[in-house]
Amino acid sequence: MTDPNHPIDPHDLNDLNHPIDPHDPIDPHDPNHPHDPNHPSDLNHPDEPGPGNARNPLNHPIDPYHPDHLREPMSPPHPYYEELEFLTHHEEPVRFTVRYGDERRLPARPGLLARRAVLGAGWPVLQFRLPASAQADPHAYGLLEREVEAAVALERRYGTAKFGAVFARIVGFDLTASEPFVLYRVPRGRPLTEWAGRLGPEEQERIIGQLALSVRLLEKIGLVHRAVAPDTVRWDGAHVRLSEPFAARRAGETREPFGGAPWASPEQREGLGAADPRDDLWSVAQLGYYLLSGRPARGEGPPGDLGDYRRLAALAQSGLFSPRAADRPRPAELMRLLNVRDPLAGAAGAADPLAPWRAQYDQRLARKRVAVENDGLSGAAPYAEPYSESYTDPHTDPYAGPVTDSATDPRSPRTTFIDRIFGAGDGSLRPAASASPLEPPPAPPSRSRMCPHCLLPVEYDERLLVTIDAKGNRIPLDLTTERRPAHIADALRKAYHLCPHTVEGDEEHELPVPYLTNGEPLSVALVGSSSVGKTHLLAAMLGEIELGGLAPYGLRSRPLNPEAHRTYLRERVQNLQQGRQLGRTGQQTFARFADGLLVSAGGGTPRPVVFFDLAGEDLAQDGEVARFLMGVDAFVFVLDPLRALRLGSLDPVREQSGLRRRDLGDEAFATVLDRIPRGRGGLVAAPTALAVNKSDLVRFDPTVDRWLGRALPGRFDPAEARDESRDAYAFLAHHASAAWLKPFDDCANCSLHFVAATGGQARGDHFPHGVRPRRVLAPLLSLFAMCGLLPGAEPTEGIVR
Repeated sequence: MTDPNHPIDPHDLNDLNHPIDPHDPIDPHDPNHPHDPNHPSDLNHPDEPGPGNARNPLNHPIDPYHPDHLREPMSPPHPYYEELEFLTHHEEPVRFTVRYGDERRLPARPGLLARRAVLGAGWPVLQFRLPASAQADPHAYGLLEREVEAAVALERRYGTAKFGAVFARIVGFDLTASEPFVLYRVPRGRPLTEWAGRLGPEEQERIIGQLALSVRLLEKIGLVHRAVAPDTVRWDGAHVRLSEPFAARRAGETREPFGGAPWASPEQREGLGAADPRDDLWSVAQLGYYLLSGRPARGEGPPGDLGDYRRLAALAQSGLFSPRAADRPRPAELMRLLNVRDPLAGAAGAADPLAPWRAQYDQRLARKRVAVENDGLSGAAPYAEPYSESYTDPHTDPYAGPVTDSATDPRSPRTTFIDRIFGAGDGSLRPAASASPLEPPPAPPSRSRMCPHCLLPVEYDERLLVTIDAKGNRIPLDLTTERRPAHIADALRKAYHLCPHTVEGDEEHELPVPYLTNGEPLSVALVGSSSVGKTHLLAAMLGEIELGGLAPYGLRSRPLNPEAHRTYLRERVQNLQQGRQLGRTGQQTFARFADGLLVSAGGGTPRPVVFFDLAGEDLAQDGEVARFLMGVDAFVFVLDPLRALRLGSLDPVREQSGLRRRDLGDEAFATVLDRIPRGRGGLVAAPTALAVNKSDLVRFDPTVDRWLGRALPGRFDPAEARDESRDAYAFLAHHASAAWLKPFDDCANCSLHFVAATGGQARGDHFPHGVRPRRVLAPLLSLFAMCGLLPGAEPTEGIVR
């Protein structure tokens, strides 16, 4: 029964496939139609009028004076209606009354439910919703999130341009709802499958021309639609409309298998190589043949009868039907062949608000480069005195005892079991088989190691070996009677070495034996105030490493201590991956590292890498617990956008989380930087990275989206790392106070990165849609490159030198 107060046909409300009849008469005064419908690039803003030609609020969805925009919560005015709150493409919250039609499942979008809805007094939209029943699929949410990011990017870039009519127009979205959704304007027209045999030559040419234009516009913002087919492209007699970008990927990303023949290119169907805008041009070519011949091609290359259609001759000669994207023309070249005006050609474009800050980055980087060259900070070992490698040499360390070598000193009372493994003494007790074929023994220590806790050198002494039981008790380990090399190597892999410098009143501490028996250690400290996400970021980093994230870069990792690593994975990484929010790091009386790895490149000597994660309160206080910072080799400064950025879109999240913006920067940043040793030029020599964590909160900003929206490349590219640093610096300089850039200003080598440890906000103690780490290894790879641990990257290369 039709509601007499709202004359909307309920059957139309439920009809997803009949939004607007393309044969309805066109009002000559309607500004939604072009003056010259024959010109494929003359496309005006498709704002559909509401009933009685009323003003459509979807064009101005935040107008506070519109009667259908609920500024304050209120009861639904009619039993058919509910309230719907969502964000516009500018991330501004709005609320409308809403009436829903029936839900349907779409074969092309498994898991999602689609329905028509009416906002306010009668403005129709389409809603695509991810129900709770489909959220068990870990990829379902990510696909919807990717679609929203692409739709928002298109709307922000082309929403006010007349040629933006070729795209599905987003109305709003809510990715934090219990059942996330996205809203689109109801498109005009019918699918091309329903126009078969009804189109004349001029209409066919306009369709192909507008499709070429759409691919050109997508290319400009780095997107590949991947779903251009007769059932996803609409035609209303004047305009083409592409479907929602539910399959869109970024140009340059690894292709994922999608689509079927003939509409998807062979490379796309098989998931070979990197996504390319010319993938969509293959689809355009197939549609051109389909419209002209009335039947689909086989989809493996140029159709056999292509020569029979003279109107396709120019396209065929251009290579448009080539099965390889590299052999097809670029979208702009195709538009020239079709004699279609390119609205982007020669366009000056909007002024870039970040341009001055990018220039400032270049200037400051140049000044730091001069300071590095003048002050000798550019050596292969980027550490500041007096905590350099020579400081831990027992020959020069004032805290070291008399220099002895138990392997050669005649005063040594016996040949030790460690000598039997490493090879020393007179060789009388050296075993014939010196290593296990499955687990080679560690390399002999070349020198003493500095204890990362107390900053004093530690010489290997088997009398200080212990194991630690489940209750934390330290049990002496005696291997002097063990004759089997493989058993000794396995025991040492899991053993600890007590630090001999513990004095009465201090907390006893120890080091994993592999820390002392491998290559040069690298200690990494995460710095930031409480609740910036340091713990989540470290857990996400180590989770990605556990999943093989270092392998593409030629690196191999093993636990520094197997039992401690398993504990960290169980208590931190697994909980995070299961969507649980990690508890805040408690304050400590003594700094201990959270976890450690043995990282090796190309079969070389493994280097111990240990990670420190201290409470923000400990880092912000200049106390004894943070004294270890003076000997840390590298730092990751973790920045929280909620505290740093002057963006109104973050205010609701700030209010919800109880955080406030600070123009004075992060207290922990300042305290730590004031404590780290500096070179003569006043710059911190230790390599650093500034990680803009929680970047998913600002992921729709074009600068952030450029980086956060794509995966890390399969190889470390210093030029790309520099470009990201430049963009991140400009973004922070534009939206935050200068105090937040103190790590970059104070450190000789500092890269900047957009990262997201969780990819979403927690509700209570869990993340309702799971965690989706993004680019969390970028800061660590940058540090590895600066420290000479990354194959193919020279120490400190790509940032200053």
